[in-house]
Amino acid sequence: MDLDQLHTFLEIVRLKSFSKAAQSCFRTQPAVSAQVRQLEQEMNAPLFERLGTKIALTPAGQIFAGYSEQILDLRRRAQDSINELERVPRGELVIAANEATCIYVLPRVFSEYKKRFPNVQILVDRSYTSRVTEAVVDNHADFGITQLPVTEKRLQVAKIHADEIKALFPPGHPLAHKECILPQDLSGVPLLLPKAGHTRSRLNAWLEPVEDQVVISMDLDSTEMIKRFAMAELGVGFVAGSHCREEVASGRLVARSLGPESMVRQIGLIYRRDKALSKAALGFIEVTMSHAVTEAAALPKRLGIVERSAPRPLPLEG
Repeated sequence: MDLDQLHTFLEIVRLKSFSKAAQSCFRTQPAVSAQVRQLEQEMNAPLFERLGTKIALTPAGQIFAGYSEQILDLRRRAQDSINELERVPRGELVIAANEATCIYVLPRVFSEYKKRFPNVQILVDRSYTSRVTEAVVDNHADFGITQLPVTEKRLQVAKIHADEIKALFPPGHPLAHKECILPQDLSGVPLLLPKAGHTRSRLNAWLEPVEDQVVISMDLDSTEMIKRFAMAELGVGFVAGSHCREEVASGRLVARSLGPESMVRQIGLIYRRDKALSKAALGFIEVTMSHAVTEAAALPKRLGIVERSAPRPLPLEG
C-alpha cells in the first residue's frame, strides 16, 4: 500500500466513478482499477460494490475510507511541519471558490500572496457555492471563499467582502431610468435568475409579493451568461455590483439597486477550526484580510457592512 493508492481510492469515493477518478489522477481507468484490486488484495476484502454503472462502498470500504483520510491528512501535516523548518514557506494551498469569485475577488489577493510567498503553489478548486463548504469540511481544500451565512460548526468564518445585488438592464429599457427597482416593477417582465445558491434564495423571497406575475426567462449558472443575456435583451438580470463594473462603466448595461432596502451580500473566508495552520496558510489569511474590501462602502451605515479586521482568525459566524 502506498499514498498514491490511497489518494486514488479517495478520488473514486469522492467522484463516485472510476473513470472520473482516472481523469482527476491523470491515469488510465485500467491503472486505477489495478490500484483498487491491489488494495482489496492487501485488505483481504472488497472495497466497492459494482451496481450496474454505479458503485458504492462496502462496509469494509467505508472503514478503509476513514483511515485513508487520516493517513493522508497526517502526511500533509508532516509535510507542513517540515516546511515550517524552512525560512521561506513552501508547499501548496487549495482554495475552493465559485467562478465569479475567482474572477472578481481573488486575482489581487493571489497576486499579492505570490509576491510574499513565491514558493507556495496555489491550486484553485472552482466549485459551486454548495460544494465550497463541503470541500473545506472534507479537507479537499485548505480554504473556501463563499457567500455567507455559513453555519457549519466545524468551520471558522471571516468576513472579507461585501457588495450589493443589483438589477441589470440594457440601455433604453423602460425601467432603466428608475433609481430603485421594486418587486412590483418586474411584474410580467422576463427575468434572468441565478440557477441556485444564496442569491437565488434571497431573490425568490424578494419577488414573493409578485410571485404570481413572475416570468422567468432563464435560470443560469454563470454570472457572465446573465450579463451577456441581459445585454442581448433577453431579460432583466441580477448580479453583484462588483461583477458588472466594466459593463456599466462602458454603458453596455445599467445597474440599479433593489428596494425598498438594498440587497447586500457578504463573502467569507472559511477554513476548518481544528486544522493546524502553517505559515503559508496564516499568510494567506493575512493577505486576504488586508484586501478585504466592500463595494458597499457608500451605502448607508445602517446596513452594517463589513469592517476591516486584523489578520487573525475571527469568531465563528452563526
